[in-house]
Amino acid sequence: MTVLGIAGPGDPLANPGKTFKTFELIAKTAPDIKLCLSTNGLALPDHVDTIKAFNVDHVTITINMVDPEIGQHIYPWIYYKNKRYTGIEAARILTERQLLGLEMLTAAGVLAKINSVMIPGINDKHLVEVNRAVKSRGAFLHNIMPLISAPEHGTVFGLNGQRGPSAQELKVLQDSCEGEMNMMRHCRQCRADAVGLLGEDRSAEFTTEKIDEMSEVVYDAETRKAYQELVEAERLEKVAAKDAALADMSDEGMSDIKIMIAVATKGQGRVNEHFGHATEFQIYEVGTAGSKFVGHRRVDLYCQGGYGEEETLPSVVRAINDCHAVFVAKIGGCPRDELKQAGIDPVDRFAHEFIGQSAISYFKEYLARVRSREIVHTVRGDADIRQGAYISAA
Repeated sequence: MTVLGIAGPGDPLANPGKTFKTFELIAKTAPDIKLCLSTNGLALPDHVDTIKAFNVDHVTITINMVDPEIGQHIYPWIYYKNKRYTGIEAARILTERQLLGLEMLTAAGVLAKINSVMIPGINDKHLVEVNRAVKSRGAFLHNIMPLISAPEHGTVFGLNGQRGPSAQELKVLQDSCEGEMNMMRHCRQCRADAVGLLGEDRSAEFTTEKIDEMSEVVYDAETRKAYQELVEAERLEKVAAKDAALADMSDEGMSDIKIMIAVATKGQGRVNEHFGHATEFQIYEVGTAGSKFVGHRRVDLYCQGGYGEEETLPSVVRAINDCHAVFVAKIGGCPRDELKQAGIDPVDRFAHEFIGQSAISYFKEYLARVRSREIVHTVRGDADIRQGAYISAA
């Protein structure tokens, strides 16, 4: 573990005594672990000095609006200074407190990341304004997440039929904000009790019962340092492989062509997952400037008990229908044919190779085929999928 964040239950700053006592105990036991917290920002201005005193590395503030007219449709009420506020007044107080807290964190030298939930028809257009507002106040990173509004979750939006955005709609909004500040693309909207790395959930290893069985947790600084050095060596190896592939791209010159690639991966930056075993794909945008991670696409599991579920395949294809290729460690004949019919190239020749290096190598081959007129490059979208026209070499 290198970072420990407190995100709940509820809002950490609604229970500041236990939140800061936890930080105090961790700092004494494991001083090299970075501390962070997530908050809706209502109580943030009251605790910035304490956050600074405890050397909290960064704070995440959820800011979904900076206009109370819009905010009233997101926040029906707040409870502030022993009083309940509703409607526009509630939203006005909340946004003023959020932005003040952000300004105070910046002045105190504490890094601030902003989370925003994209709600189609309510704040989707407005989030560009939110992006500008938080950048001007010193936020270093903006994470725009899709609304999750399944009715079974029991939320107000879920029960009233409010839809969440498609992955493609989310990307368009993220792209429109990227020129203003750094955008976070790798968020999986973790649970507050999440444990492990992104994409490698280890919660089952740390149940309450198992923790109770531990008589003592020993902090071993040397073992931690050795492991972190190993992780850093693996990271440098991955970067070196990508840089080498990008150096080979220099002969291609500049091109406006960009393609999207979906990748089935278990982690470690490699193409190492079977198509049928994937429950999500990592999406990369690739051009002559290199490859860039742009998001995740969750999908239904295709392979169940060793057999492909044909009913789930169309939903998987729809999830990545703006991609030109999908990288997998292995893929069966049926899904391979379905993907080809949808204009998506199934690629398994980069099995267990680094993603960045593989994406650049594939793009170089793709660009050569376009220039030789073997294929026609098309821009793939969500609503109107324009498939490439394959032309025989003859």
